[in-house]
Amino acid sequence: MSPALPPISDRPVADQGGNPVADHGGALDRAIARFGGVRGDWVDLSTGINPWPYPVPAISADAWTRLPDEAALEGLAIAARGFYGAPAEAALCVAPGSQALIQLLPRLIAPISVAVMGPTYAEHARCWALAGHAVEMIDDVDASSAPVLVLVNPNNPDGRVWSPRQIAALAERQAVRGGLLVVDEAFAEVVPDASAMAEAGTPGLIVLRSFGKFFGLAGLRLGFAFGPTGLTQRLNAAFGPWAVAGPALEIGRIALSDRAWAGATRDRLKAAARALDAILHAAGLEPVGGTDLFRLVRLADAAGLADRLGRHHILVRRFADQPDRLRFGLPPDEAALMRLRAALVDA
Repeated sequence: MSPALPPISDRPVADQGGNPVADHGGALDRAIARFGGVRGDWVDLSTGINPWPYPVPAISADAWTRLPDEAALEGLAIAARGFYGAPAEAALCVAPGSQALIQLLPRLIAPISVAVMGPTYAEHARCWALAGHAVEMIDDVDASSAPVLVLVNPNNPDGRVWSPRQIAALAERQAVRGGLLVVDEAFAEVVPDASAMAEAGTPGLIVLRSFGKFFGLAGLRLGFAFGPTGLTQRLNAAFGPWAVAGPALEIGRIALSDRAWAGATRDRLKAAARALDAILHAAGLEPVGGTDLFRLVRLADAAGLADRLGRHHILVRRFADQPDRLRFGLPPDEAALMRLRAALVDA
Protein backbone atom coordinates (compact mmCIF):
# COMPACT_ATOMS: atom_id res chain seq x y z
CA MET A 1 0.00 0.00 0.00
CA SER A 2 1.33 3.45 -0.89
CA PRO A 3 1.93 5.88 1.97
CA ALA A 4 -0.68 8.44 2.91
CA LEU A 5 -0.37 11.94 1.54
CA PRO A 6 2.29 13.93 3.41
CA PRO A 7 1.25 17.05 5.30
CA ILE A 8 1.28 20.51 3.80
CA SER A 9 4.78 21.41 2.70
CA ASP A 10 6.69 24.19 4.44
CA ARG A 11 9.13 24.36 1.56
CA PRO A 12 9.19 27.76 -0.22
CA VAL A 13 7.73 27.87 -3.69
CA ALA A 14 10.45 27.46 -6.30
CA ASP A 15 11.30 30.37 -8.58
CA GLN A 16 9.73 29.63 -11.95
CA GLY A 17 12.06 31.92 -13.86
CA GLY A 18 13.66 30.06 -16.71
CA ASN A 19 11.32 27.09 -16.54
CA PRO A 20 9.69 26.12 -19.84
CA VAL A 21 6.10 27.29 -20.25
CA ALA A 22 3.63 24.94 -21.89
CA ASP A 23 2.24 26.08 -25.21
CA HIS A 24 -1.48 26.85 -25.21
CA GLY A 25 -4.19 28.02 -27.55
CA GLY A 26 -5.07 31.68 -27.84
CA ALA A 27 -1.58 32.89 -28.73
CA LEU A 28 -2.92 35.20 -31.40
CA ASP A 29 -0.13 37.74 -30.95
CA ARG A 30 2.45 35.16 -32.00
CA ALA A 31 0.39 34.16 -35.02
CA ILE A 32 0.11 37.82 -36.07
CA ALA A 33 3.86 38.25 -35.69
CA ARG A 34 4.42 35.30 -38.02
CA PHE A 35 1.65 35.67 -40.58
CA GLY A 36 0.75 39.36 -40.37
CA GLY A 37 -2.55 41.16 -40.14
CA VAL A 38 -4.26 42.67 -37.12
CA ARG A 39 -6.50 40.99 -34.56
CA GLY A 40 -9.66 41.87 -36.46
CA ASP A 41 -8.38 39.98 -39.52
CA TRP A 42 -8.13 36.68 -37.68
CA VAL A 43 -10.48 33.82 -36.83
CA ASP A 44 -9.11 32.28 -33.64
CA LEU A 45 -10.15 28.62 -33.41
CA SER A 46 -7.27 27.64 -31.13
CA THR A 47 -9.18 27.59 -27.83
CA GLY A 48 -12.09 25.59 -26.47
CA ILE A 49 -13.90 28.68 -25.24
CA ASN A 50 -17.56 29.27 -26.07
CA PRO A 51 -17.56 31.94 -28.83
CA TRP A 52 -20.99 33.21 -27.68
CA PRO A 53 -20.34 34.48 -24.16
CA TYR A 54 -22.84 35.04 -21.43
CA PRO A 55 -24.17 38.62 -21.79
CA VAL A 56 -22.39 40.52 -19.06
CA PRO A 57 -25.01 42.28 -16.94
CA ALA A 58 -24.76 45.70 -15.40
CA ILE A 59 -23.20 45.20 -11.98
CA SER A 60 -23.25 47.24 -8.82
CA ALA A 61 -20.78 50.06 -8.23
CA ASP A 62 -19.79 48.36 -4.96
CA ALA A 63 -18.40 45.42 -6.92
CA TRP A 64 -15.79 47.80 -8.36
CA THR A 65 -15.15 50.12 -5.45
CA ARG A 66 -15.29 47.92 -2.33
CA LEU A 67 -13.24 44.96 -1.26
CA PRO A 68 -15.18 41.74 -1.95
CA ASP A 69 -17.15 40.82 1.16
CA GLU A 70 -18.29 37.51 2.60
CA ALA A 71 -21.88 37.99 1.47
CA ALA A 72 -20.80 38.30 -2.19
CA LEU A 73 -18.58 35.23 -1.87
CA GLU A 74 -21.36 33.23 -0.23
CA GLY A 75 -23.84 34.27 -2.92
CA LEU A 76 -21.52 32.96 -5.62
CA ALA A 77 -20.84 29.78 -3.65
CA ILE A 78 -24.57 29.03 -3.38
CA ALA A 79 -25.07 29.60 -7.11
CA ALA A 80 -22.07 27.39 -7.96
CA ARG A 81 -23.28 24.55 -5.74
CA GLY A 82 -26.68 24.69 -7.38
CA PHE A 83 -25.40 24.89 -10.96
CA TYR A 84 -22.82 22.13 -10.60
CA GLY A 85 -24.96 19.90 -8.38
CA ALA A 86 -22.47 19.70 -5.54
CA PRO A 87 -23.57 17.78 -2.44
CA ALA A 88 -23.74 19.56 0.90
CA GLU A 89 -20.79 17.57 2.28
CA ALA A 90 -18.43 18.86 -0.42
CA ALA A 91 -16.33 21.76 0.81
CA LEU A 92 -15.70 24.55 -1.71
CA CYS A 93 -12.83 26.81 -2.69
CA VAL A 94 -13.66 29.72 -5.02
CA ALA A 95 -10.57 30.72 -6.99
CA PRO A 96 -9.40 33.25 -9.58
CA GLY A 97 -9.55 30.65 -12.35
CA SER A 98 -9.14 26.88 -12.44
CA GLN A 99 -5.56 27.45 -13.65
CA ALA A 100 -4.78 29.02 -10.28
CA LEU A 101 -6.07 25.86 -8.59
CA ILE A 102 -3.99 23.66 -10.90
CA GLN A 103 -0.89 25.68 -9.95
CA LEU A 104 -1.57 25.92 -6.23
CA LEU A 105 -2.76 22.42 -5.33
CA PRO A 106 0.61 20.69 -5.97
CA ARG A 107 2.35 23.18 -3.68
CA LEU A 108 0.19 22.21 -0.72
CA ILE A 109 1.41 18.61 -0.74
CA ALA A 110 4.99 17.62 0.03
CA PRO A 111 6.78 15.90 -2.89
CA ILE A 112 5.27 12.53 -3.79
CA SER A 113 4.62 10.35 -6.84
CA VAL A 114 1.95 11.70 -9.20
CA ALA A 115 0.40 9.99 -12.23
CA VAL A 116 -1.30 12.09 -14.91
CA MET A 117 -3.63 10.35 -17.34
CA GLY A 118 -2.53 11.56 -20.74
CA PRO A 119 -2.15 12.94 -23.24
CA THR A 120 -4.04 15.83 -21.71
CA TYR A 121 -3.86 19.47 -20.63
CA ALA A 122 -0.12 20.00 -20.17
CA GLU A 123 -0.38 22.30 -17.14
CA HIS A 124 -1.24 19.43 -14.81
CA ALA A 125 2.05 17.58 -15.27
CA ARG A 126 4.02 20.83 -15.48
CA CYS A 127 2.66 22.27 -12.24
CA TRP A 128 3.10 19.07 -10.23
CA ALA A 129 6.67 18.76 -11.55
CA LEU A 130 7.49 22.39 -10.75
CA ALA A 131 6.36 21.77 -7.17
CA GLY A 132 8.92 18.98 -6.84
CA HIS A 133 6.75 15.92 -7.39
CA ALA A 134 7.82 12.85 -9.37
CA VAL A 135 5.40 12.91 -12.31
CA GLU A 136 4.66 10.08 -14.71
CA MET A 137 2.36 10.23 -17.73
CA ILE A 138 0.17 7.14 -18.03
CA ASP A 139 -2.43 5.88 -20.51
CA ASP A 140 -3.91 3.26 -18.18
CA VAL A 141 -5.10 4.07 -14.66
CA ASP A 142 -4.21 0.55 -13.55
CA ALA A 143 -0.62 1.03 -14.69
CA SER A 144 0.36 3.15 -11.70
CA SER A 145 0.06 2.96 -7.93
CA ALA A 146 0.94 6.64 -7.45
CA PRO A 147 -0.73 8.23 -4.40
CA VAL A 148 -1.94 11.13 -6.58
CA LEU A 149 -3.80 10.48 -9.83
CA VAL A 150 -4.87 13.32 -12.15
CA LEU A 151 -7.34 13.03 -15.00
CA VAL A 152 -9.36 15.45 -17.12
CA ASN A 153 -13.00 14.55 -17.77
CA PRO A 154 -13.97 15.00 -20.55
CA ASN A 155 -10.37 14.95 -21.62
CA ASN A 156 -8.69 17.76 -23.51
CA PRO A 157 -8.01 17.42 -26.43
CA ASP A 158 -9.55 14.04 -27.35
CA GLY A 159 -12.84 14.30 -25.42
CA ARG A 160 -12.47 10.94 -23.67
CA VAL A 161 -15.18 10.57 -21.03
CA TRP A 162 -15.05 8.72 -17.73
CA SER A 163 -18.37 7.72 -16.23
CA PRO A 164 -19.30 8.85 -12.70
CA ARG A 165 -19.16 5.18 -11.66
CA GLN A 166 -15.58 4.87 -12.92
CA ILE A 167 -14.60 8.10 -11.15
CA ALA A 168 -16.16 6.91 -7.89
CA ALA A 169 -14.27 3.61 -8.08
CA LEU A 170 -10.97 5.40 -8.75
CA ALA A 171 -11.59 7.83 -5.88
CA GLU A 172 -12.30 4.93 -3.52
CA ARG A 173 -9.10 3.21 -4.64
CA GLN A 174 -7.05 6.36 -4.07
CA ALA A 175 -8.65 6.90 -0.65
CA VAL A 176 -7.76 3.34 0.42
CA ARG A 177 -4.18 4.14 -0.56
CA GLY A 178 -4.32 7.30 1.52
CA GLY A 179 -4.06 9.24 -1.71
CA LEU A 180 -5.98 11.62 -3.93
CA LEU A 181 -7.81 11.66 -7.26
CA VAL A 182 -7.84 15.07 -8.97
CA VAL A 183 -10.57 15.38 -11.62
CA ASP A 184 -10.48 18.45 -13.87
CA GLU A 185 -13.98 19.00 -15.29
CA ALA A 186 -13.17 22.14 -17.25
CA PHE A 187 -15.38 21.05 -20.17
CA ALA A 188 -18.01 19.07 -18.26
CA GLU A 189 -20.80 21.62 -18.84
CA VAL A 190 -21.33 20.19 -22.33
CA VAL A 191 -21.51 16.60 -21.00
CA PRO A 192 -23.12 17.09 -17.58
CA ASP A 193 -24.01 13.41 -17.23
CA ALA A 194 -20.29 12.60 -17.08
CA SER A 195 -19.63 14.84 -14.09
CA ALA A 196 -18.43 13.24 -10.87
CA MET A 197 -19.74 16.16 -8.85
CA ALA A 198 -22.22 13.94 -6.98
CA GLU A 199 -19.19 12.19 -5.44
CA ALA A 200 -17.44 15.41 -4.41
CA GLY A 201 -16.84 15.50 -0.68
CA THR A 202 -16.00 11.81 -0.45
CA PRO A 203 -12.48 10.91 0.72
CA GLY A 204 -9.81 10.85 -1.94
CA LEU A 205 -11.52 13.08 -4.52
CA ILE A 206 -11.25 16.73 -5.51
CA VAL A 207 -13.17 18.09 -8.51
CA LEU A 208 -12.09 21.25 -10.36
CA ARG A 209 -14.48 23.35 -12.46
CA SER A 210 -13.77 26.21 -14.86
CA PHE A 211 -16.30 29.02 -15.29
CA GLY A 212 -14.78 30.78 -18.30
CA LYS A 213 -14.94 28.09 -20.99
CA PHE A 214 -18.65 27.29 -21.09
CA PHE A 215 -19.74 30.82 -20.21
CA GLY A 216 -17.28 32.30 -22.72
CA LEU A 217 -15.81 34.69 -20.16
CA ALA A 218 -12.29 33.35 -19.76
CA GLY A 219 -10.94 36.81 -18.95
CA LEU A 220 -13.07 36.94 -15.81
CA ARG A 221 -10.77 34.32 -14.18
CA LEU A 222 -13.09 32.23 -12.03
CA GLY A 223 -12.85 28.59 -10.98
CA PHE A 224 -13.97 26.21 -8.25
CA ALA A 225 -12.63 23.23 -6.31
CA PHE A 226 -15.03 20.86 -4.54
CA GLY A 227 -13.49 18.30 -2.24
CA PRO A 228 -12.58 17.14 1.26
CA THR A 229 -12.83 19.80 3.94
CA GLY A 230 -9.19 19.70 4.99
CA LEU A 231 -7.78 20.11 1.50
CA THR A 232 -10.18 22.85 0.45
CA GLN A 233 -9.44 24.71 3.68
CA ARG A 234 -5.76 24.59 2.76
CA LEU A 235 -6.56 26.01 -0.65
CA ASN A 236 -8.67 28.81 0.82
CA ALA A 237 -5.96 29.64 3.37
CA ALA A 238 -3.28 29.71 0.66
CA PHE A 239 -5.29 32.09 -1.53
CA GLY A 240 -6.03 34.35 1.41
CA PRO A 241 -8.68 37.08 1.51
CA TRP A 242 -10.14 38.78 -1.57
CA ALA A 243 -8.73 36.21 -3.99
CA VAL A 244 -11.61 36.70 -6.43
CA ALA A 245 -12.49 40.19 -7.68
CA GLY A 246 -15.85 41.73 -6.84
CA PRO A 247 -17.04 41.92 -10.47
CA ALA A 248 -16.22 38.22 -10.95
CA LEU A 249 -18.20 37.30 -7.82
CA GLU A 250 -21.25 39.20 -9.02
CA ILE A 251 -21.16 38.18 -12.69
CA GLY A 252 -20.46 34.57 -11.74
CA ARG A 253 -23.42 34.46 -9.36
CA ILE A 254 -25.80 35.87 -11.97
CA ALA A 255 -24.57 33.61 -14.78
CA LEU A 256 -24.57 30.42 -12.71
CA SER A 257 -28.15 31.14 -11.67
CA ASP A 258 -29.34 31.46 -15.29
CA ARG A 259 -30.36 27.87 -16.09
CA ALA A 260 -32.36 28.91 -19.18
CA TRP A 261 -29.26 30.43 -20.79
CA ALA A 262 -27.21 27.33 -19.94
CA GLY A 263 -29.74 24.98 -21.51
CA ALA A 264 -30.07 27.04 -24.68
CA THR A 265 -26.30 27.34 -24.92
CA ARG A 266 -25.78 23.57 -24.73
CA ASP A 267 -28.17 23.21 -27.68
CA ARG A 268 -26.42 25.97 -29.62
CA LEU A 269 -22.97 24.46 -29.04
CA LYS A 270 -24.15 21.01 -30.11
CA ALA A 271 -25.52 22.42 -33.38
CA ALA A 272 -22.34 24.42 -33.99
CA ALA A 273 -20.18 21.34 -33.41
CA ARG A 274 -22.22 19.43 -36.01
CA ALA A 275 -21.75 22.29 -38.49
CA LEU A 276 -17.99 22.21 -37.85
CA ASP A 277 -17.99 18.44 -38.41
CA ALA A 278 -19.59 18.97 -41.82
CA ILE A 279 -16.87 21.44 -42.84
CA LEU A 280 -14.11 19.13 -41.65
CA HIS A 281 -15.61 16.08 -43.37
CA ALA A 282 -15.93 18.01 -46.63
CA ALA A 283 -12.21 18.77 -46.45
CA GLY A 284 -11.36 15.11 -45.88
CA LEU A 285 -10.59 15.60 -42.17
CA GLU A 286 -12.10 13.01 -39.87
CA PRO A 287 -12.56 14.13 -36.24
CA VAL A 288 -11.01 11.61 -33.84
CA GLY A 289 -12.39 13.17 -30.68
CA GLY A 290 -13.49 16.32 -28.95
CA THR A 291 -16.48 17.87 -27.21
CA ASP A 292 -19.18 20.30 -28.30
CA LEU A 293 -16.63 23.07 -27.73
CA PHE A 294 -13.88 21.69 -29.98
CA ARG A 295 -12.96 18.93 -32.42
CA LEU A 296 -9.67 17.05 -32.71
CA VAL A 297 -8.38 15.78 -36.06
CA ARG A 298 -5.37 13.64 -36.93
CA LEU A 299 -3.31 13.93 -40.11
CA ALA A 300 0.30 13.39 -41.07
CA ASP A 301 0.86 16.98 -42.24
CA ALA A 302 -0.81 18.68 -39.27
CA ALA A 303 1.91 21.30 -38.97
CA GLY A 304 1.75 22.10 -42.68
CA LEU A 305 -2.03 22.49 -42.60
CA ALA A 306 -1.81 24.75 -39.53
CA ASP A 307 0.67 26.96 -41.37
CA ARG A 308 -1.47 27.11 -44.51
CA LEU A 309 -4.49 28.08 -42.41
CA GLY A 310 -2.32 30.68 -40.70
CA ARG A 311 -1.67 32.29 -44.05
CA HIS A 312 -5.45 32.61 -44.31
CA HIS A 313 -5.42 34.23 -40.86
CA ILE A 314 -7.12 31.25 -39.22
CA LEU A 315 -5.50 30.01 -36.01
CA VAL A 316 -5.90 26.39 -34.87
CA ARG A 317 -4.33 24.54 -31.96
CA ARG A 318 -1.18 22.51 -32.54
CA PHE A 319 0.44 20.12 -30.05
CA ALA A 320 4.20 19.80 -29.71
CA ASP A 321 3.87 16.35 -28.12
CA GLN A 322 1.29 15.18 -30.68
CA PRO A 323 2.54 16.60 -34.00
CA ASP A 324 -0.07 14.72 -36.04
CA ARG A 325 -3.05 16.40 -34.34
CA LEU A 326 -4.89 19.71 -34.64
CA ARG A 327 -7.74 21.02 -32.53
CA PHE A 328 -10.45 23.23 -34.03
CA GLY A 329 -12.63 25.43 -31.85
CA LEU A 330 -16.07 26.62 -32.92
CA PRO A 331 -16.25 29.40 -35.54
CA PRO A 332 -18.16 32.33 -34.00
CA ASP A 333 -20.48 33.04 -36.94
CA GLU A 334 -21.47 31.96 -40.44
CA ALA A 335 -18.84 34.19 -42.04
CA ALA A 336 -16.08 32.56 -40.01
CA LEU A 337 -17.44 29.11 -40.86
CA MET A 338 -17.35 29.93 -44.57
CA ARG A 339 -13.83 31.34 -44.24
CA LEU A 340 -12.72 28.07 -42.69
CA ARG A 341 -14.37 26.07 -45.46
CA ALA A 342 -12.69 28.15 -48.18
CA ALA A 343 -9.31 28.03 -46.43
CA LEU A 344 -9.48 24.24 -46.05
CA VAL A 345 -10.33 23.85 -49.73
CA ASP A 346 -7.38 26.04 -50.67
CA ALA A 347 -5.08 24.34 -48.15
